[in-house]
Amino acid sequence: MFAVMGASGHTGKAAADSLLSAREKVRVIGRSEERLRGLRERGAETAVGDALDAAFLTSAFRGAKGVYAMVPPDLTQPNVRTYYGRFAETIARAVQGSGVKQMVFLSSLGAELPAGTGPIAGLHDLEERFKTLGVDLLILRPGYFYENLGASLGLIKQQGINGSAIEPGVPLAMTATRDIGAAAAEDLRRGEFRGTSVRELLGPRDYTMTEVTGILGKKLGKPDLKYVRFSDADVVAALTKVGISRGFAESFVEMAQAINTGKVRSLEGRNKRTTVPTPFDTVADELAAAYRAI
Repeated sequence: MFAVMGASGHTGKAAADSLLSAREKVRVIGRSEERLRGLRERGAETAVGDALDAAFLTSAFRGAKGVYAMVPPDLTQPNVRTYYGRFAETIARAVQGSGVKQMVFLSSLGAELPAGTGPIAGLHDLEERFKTLGVDLLILRPGYFYENLGASLGLIKQQGINGSAIEPGVPLAMTATRDIGAAAAEDLRRGEFRGTSVRELLGPRDYTMTEVTGILGKKLGKPDLKYVRFSDADVVAALTKVGISRGFAESFVEMAQAINTGKVRSLEGRNKRTTVPTPFDTVADELAAAYRAI
């Protein structure tokens, strides 16, 4: 049996779906029984509770031969690194208390750096903590999620532009969350990783924000959709206005700066193991459907 954290989210659901399709026994972990219902109906066992509760998470991991671990987002938390640190300790205690021997952990490109990368620095802390557990650990480091563009749909609808703190012409390694979940499931099933290893997950090619905006614009019937590089101060103001904590907002700007300067980048490059298949066009169709539903 495999345990999957964040199973109602993008990557966790994809991992659980892949494992169930392979006829594996799966325990899906989340905060809402209702949001896990589809996986339960496919045969998954559910564990519903607070992933920051070490006793709950230990119980959810117990009996699993491998776990998919990730940090669920909570953009209202005032201190990003403190929030990630709490998860580092909770997951570590659950792994040790449950006897789990293998873990696949969702991290990010740039997590080899201890600072200067916004929320990615929190993932660095988790990586370092998990290396001390004495289990077989596979760290997944994907690029920028295609699905992050979904946060811009309201801006596009209201103002007719897309924008962020990322420079328009910087090439980014981007990744579909479905490919991350599929890769996690594949590696858990094979169980061939030993010690600590890293697997980058890169889409078929790099994109700039100008490029993805143009692709999305065509899907939306807005072929002239423009991408605008907002000032860092304007980004922080806009994010806090919609309820994101100042700490997270400033952290996102720091991450954008790290992307702009090339600090967050692939170290390995594309090869058979790191390249995953989904192009942005596929996800852009789904984003366009979500846009029309607004």
